[in-house]
Amino acid sequence: MADLYLFDGYNLLHAGGFADARRLRDALASYVAVRGARGIVVFDGLGDLVSRGPLEVRYAPNADAMLERLAAEHRSRDHVVLVTSDATLKHASGSEVAKVSSVAFARELEHAPHVEERPSGLAGKLDEETRSRLEKLRRGE
Repeated sequence: MADLYLFDGYNLLHAGGFADARRLRDALASYVAVRGARGIVVFDGLGDLVSRGPLEVRYAPNADAMLERLAAEHRSRDHVVLVTSDATLKHASGSEVAKVSSVAFARELEHAPHVEERPSGLAGKLDEETRSRLEKLRRGE
């Protein structure tokens, strides 16, 4: 079992057919939480560093370079699993890092048990239907 999962964000997003990065982030946060692990998902581009429980969401001008660096930093002290279908990144991450293709991981993620995170504050006191309606209003739907 892994201590740290490193996820190639857009690679996994497209392989898994997720509607958007937020849905992928939620699924990954649940996946690592159930396993008692940590995770870092890296997307190409600009964005804010976000934590969702044991999952960090990072953005970088070159996600592959950041994932390679993270693998190098952690592979000597953690059991690291890299989720990507990028052959160059798989090779560059080192033999100490376990690799899983994005397609294979997306299939596993579909059937993985997950935890529902109950929001804190007022949102945690609302029933699911009310929360859903408020979320749609927030998005302008």
